[in-house]
Amino acid sequence: MKLRDIYNSISNFLFSRANREFLIFLFFLALSGIFWLLMTLNETYEKEFRVSVHITGVPKNAVLTSPEVDTVRVTIRDRGIVLASYIYGDELRGVSVNFKNYANNNGTGNISAQDIQKLVAARLSASSKITAVKPERIDFYFNYGEKKLVPVRWSGRVIPEELYFISDVDYSSDSITIYAAPEKLDSINMVYTEQLNYVGFRDTLSISCQLAKMQGVKMVPERINLKFMTDVLTEESIDGIPIQGINMPAGKVLRTFPSKVRVHFVTGVSVFRALTPNDFYVVADYNELKNNPSPKCNIYLRRVPDGISRAKLDLKEVDYLIEEQN
Repeated sequence: MKLRDIYNSISNFLFSRANREFLIFLFFLALSGIFWLLMTLNETYEKEFRVSVHITGVPKNAVLTSPEVDTVRVTIRDRGIVLASYIYGDELRGVSVNFKNYANNNGTGNISAQDIQKLVAARLSASSKITAVKPERIDFYFNYGEKKLVPVRWSGRVIPEELYFISDVDYSSDSITIYAAPEKLDSINMVYTEQLNYVGFRDTLSISCQLAKMQGVKMVPERINLKFMTDVLTEESIDGIPIQGINMPAGKVLRTFPSKVRVHFVTGVSVFRALTPNDFYVVADYNELKNNPSPKCNIYLRRVPDGISRAKLDLKEVDYLIEEQN
């Protein structure tokens, strides 16, 4: 009884005079939309498609040092309905070219736009016309196993919060293998990551990044993981650093007063805890004293440990005495 009541209510609603007219309106609206779509799809258009080009048949003793798959942009003119079939079909998913047909003896290969156009045209309807292919050619590179191990360094903008600094960088691979033409291998001594941009962090920053691409160079691996360790900046000083004479002639000894000095610097808390006076190197140069005699001698901070910045001595000159030794 309840189902019949529901059915009657729906029927009365749908087939009432006002709703019947609305349904008729919707029917003709849909019909006109279908006619408009058919007319639109029957018009002629141009559309650009991205087509992947695969290099196949690479010999076992050869190594491609450029990507095995490149992409070209192909502009096709045809009716809308045909272009729609290309958009949703498999005709333009990709084409393949044989390595031996395009490889040169100098470690390069060139595939012309005309050859790519022929390969694509073979997959199209007879009514379709290719009006443009970009770029005008695809270049690829290869060698026969020549390789080299080179170090990796990060590149870009990595800045922690104020009062923090980067105390250490850990690489998942601090060196990678590169394949390239022999003359190019000789010119590469280091590879860099893509440009990094991380600002305002205080804890250890862990990232995975791509290595910066170089034309004609294959990198193994192509990605690495990095960890940027941070530490809190602190202003500190260390006393008791000995002053050492350099360029002293045989039989002569430099005595300075005081014999030890203090150095001020900025570093991280963990770095400071491991420092000793012997990590710093302060000198007075005998050649300077010989050429420019003076009651006092200049002293210089010649070496500081890693992780130290803005290092300076609390004295720039000291009294001295040069003693003769038997």
